[in-house]
Amino acid sequence: MIDDVTASIRKAVPRIHREGRPFIAIFAAIAFVLFLIWQPLGWIGVGATIWCALFFRDPDRVTPEADGLVVSGADGVVCDVSAAVPPPELGLGAAPLPRVAVFMNVFDVHVNRAPIGGTVTRIAYTAGKFLNADLDKASVDNERNGLVIEGPYGSLGVVQIAGLVARRIVCFVREGDATGPGERFGLIRFGSRVDHYLPAGATTLVGVGQRTVAGETVIADLTGEASPRSFRSS
Repeated sequence: MIDDVTASIRKAVPRIHREGRPFIAIFAAIAFVLFLIWQPLGWIGVGATIWCALFFRDPDRVTPEADGLVVSGADGVVCDVSAAVPPPELGLGAAPLPRVAVFMNVFDVHVNRAPIGGTVTRIAYTAGKFLNADLDKASVDNERNGLVIEGPYGSLGVVQIAGLVARRIVCFVREGDATGPGERFGLIRFGSRVDHYLPAGATTLVGVGQRTVAGETVIADLTGEASPRSFRSS
């Protein structure tokens, strides 16, 4: 009976990524000090600590497996679906490629996952500004970390972009590493954006305003067999 209750609690409470543990400890310490100063301030600190723990949650995901599928690298809202020239440091050429951009607010899961399976052939960090990540120029002006994953259907670029609040981009993989679709490859702290630069000829399958789940939501098809979709908000 006790084991069943314990298992149920573990399923209900999301796992916290190890990157968040120091931050949660700091928030908890501040909350303790605030309690000593004035109890209402302490409860505000408790709320902030709970938010910090939820920010670093790292739930399991179920990734669809089929040839040519591209899954979202981030939880959030699709803020752009268009053709755009990829950042030069990715080495993907100067021609516009299909791009799907996903904006993450401070309440979304911020663990990033590989859109496709393959080999990480390039990682490039670029210093920059901290503009609102929802703006299109954030792709060019903001601090970012770009990866190129070489898969069966060509090279795909995925770029972690810092935002107004984000001040730290973390990458868990290295050049030469093999990754499977949906596997964790990085994390961005406190609000940001992930851009996906797809191989030429890819069919995008999401629309602006649609919510995505990292490692689960299919955002594109690389086989050339899928039909383009239209979208409307309601």
